[in-house]
Amino acid sequence: MFSENAGMTWDEACTKALLHVPAIKKNYPHYLEEMTGIANGAGVAFEDILALNTRSEIALLTSPDGCTSFALSKPKTKKTWLAQNWDWKESQADSIIHLEIQQSSLPTIEMITEAGIIGKIGCNSAGIGVCLNALKTNQWQPKLPIHLGLRAILDSRTFDEAISKVDDNQIASAAHFFIASNSEELVSMEVSPVHTAKIRPRFGMLQHTNHICSEPMKQDMDEITKPDSYQRLHTAVKLLDTHQTGQINQATLFHWLADHQNYPNSICRHNDPNQAEPDKVETVFSIVMNLSDHQLDWVKGKPCEFDKFK
Repeated sequence: MFSENAGMTWDEACTKALLHVPAIKKNYPHYLEEMTGIANGAGVAFEDILALNTRSEIALLTSPDGCTSFALSKPKTKKTWLAQNWDWKESQADSIIHLEIQQSSLPTIEMITEAGIIGKIGCNSAGIGVCLNALKTNQWQPKLPIHLGLRAILDSRTFDEAISKVDDNQIASAAHFFIASNSEELVSMEVSPVHTAKIRPRFGMLQHTNHICSEPMKQDMDEITKPDSYQRLHTAVKLLDTHQTGQINQATLFHWLADHQNYPNSICRHNDPNQAEPDKVETVFSIVMNLSDHQLDWVKGKPCEFDKFK
């Protein structure tokens, strides 16, 4: 991926990853210790694990991506929910793990991640949850990598603390984070090293795909966006609007994640034979989190292939 999308060898990618060490060390030196431990256990170099955790900063500026996420809170739903499809390379399904991290002085974390990456999509025992949407822009600085920002959110005990971990242009490259809590709070955060935008919920609901929605943020950077991102967002808005007064449960959210409007570049994304091989992505896993009841459910692969929650 580094070679195809960034024109880098593995050694060059590791060298770029090392540029982030000062920013990580400043506030999160224990993340460096954790990645060192993973490297020692796996019998690889520390730089190899660091490169995995900074892979968005290395390759996402030019690589394809596509994710659709939802956030909903009481009183409309009677619960606080986060849900998303994570769309990426089909082969990456073999690297997906369901990870629980028990910590003596921090919340216990439950997340779906890729082996070797210490922060991603999930929730914690304090009722904080986070989802991720990729944004492709021309912005990068040697600040806190996206995936370690996700970990910092999941190490938080409160909603405000979670926001503070990624606010004020702390993140090395552009991304979108949904942050929610069992205290019924939601926020859509478009982050980057040069601008950070917060979008508040409308009627307790939010949705996001893979383009910048904040107008001030758009003015600060050049963005690479594919048309299907706007199409998926339009579909997501319609799905939420049609359920403003109805009860929502796991099955509802998995049903939304299985939507095939604009197939194959739909919310439930399938391989598009008309796309060049480097541009092909599809849904690798789907996740639904009920933060009110501390429940996380997920399926590997496309949600349309499962009837578990129907």
